Amino acid sequence: MKVMENVLNTDKLEHFAVQVKKHKIDHCQVFHQDRVVFSHARNSVTERRLHKFNSVTKSVLSLLIGISIDRRELDGVDSPLSLWFPDAPMDVTVGHLLTMTPGWSWPEWGDWGGRPQPMQNSKNWIRFIMSRERLEPPGMRMRYDSGSSQLLSAILQKATGMTADKYAERHLFGPLGIDAYRWYSDPKGTTIGGFGLEFAAQHLLTIGRLMLDQGVWNGRRIVSEDWVASSTERRFHTYDKVGSYGYHWWVLTQENDQVTDPYVFFAMGYGGQYIFVVPDLRIVVTFASTLYKDTFLPLRLFRQLMF
Repeated sequence: MKVMENVLNTDKLEHFAVQVKKHKIDHCQVFHQDRVVFSHARNSVTERRLHKFNSVTKSVLSLLIGISIDRRELDGVDSPLSLWFPDAPMDVTVGHLLTMTPGWSWPEWGDWGGRPQPMQNSKNWIRFIMSRERLEPPGMRMRYDSGSSQLLSAILQKATGMTADKYAERHLFGPLGIDAYRWYSDPKGTTIGGFGLEFAAQHLLTIGRLMLDQGVWNGRRIVSEDWVASSTERRFHTYDKVGSYGYHWWVLTQENDQVTDPYVFFAMGYGGQYIFVVPDLRIVVTFASTLYKDTFLPLRLFRQLMF
């Protein structure tokens, strides 16, 4: 049963609330139209502390890439990787990195067990990424790839003269009122692009509402409407249990690989971190969790709430 007439189903919302509490989710909020209709914090600690958001970091990085393009510090998604790294393949672009389709071997969701530990264990992450074997031309296939995110962070740093964390502080976190955060760096001092960001769980809703309002926060334009639309457009179908991929944002799909109705895009982090945005119904649902044995549980709960 689909949510009808822009109104959340009351019975489903009540069942959703029970399940959120039952599964000991650290923090969850449901925003509908112009107000929060459900808010849960497991305890006062989970409400206040800086929460690890793992790969939600990627979607925040996408926002920073969009801001840098808006500010003309970065030329656009067609810019070649070799512009900043002369030894890089000539045919790989920023857009390929955003869609995780550079064409090199990267078994993060395979032999590496969901984490890019070989990269993390190396002394030079960029060099490790550049040394990967080419499997096909770029733009052919999406493989989940935190290395692409790391290159995007490095490109942002080279293009703007600021590390991603400091750039975010000035152009995203500051305007949004996110005044407390941690964002870790690789051994060479480049902010980690694919994970490593921490802030208070309540600010997941802040990011979600920014995307819901097409890049505007409290009347101020933070990122262009064009970038919000481009980054959340379905570009590559990826993994059946998750959905399709845009520019470091996911797009929810049905079992037949078609996008859901209503359209849903989301950020996702290992362990159950999520920002779901349903533009047509003006709904945002966020989860901050430590569900490392069932990282997709919040995704299932969201589906039950919406469909």
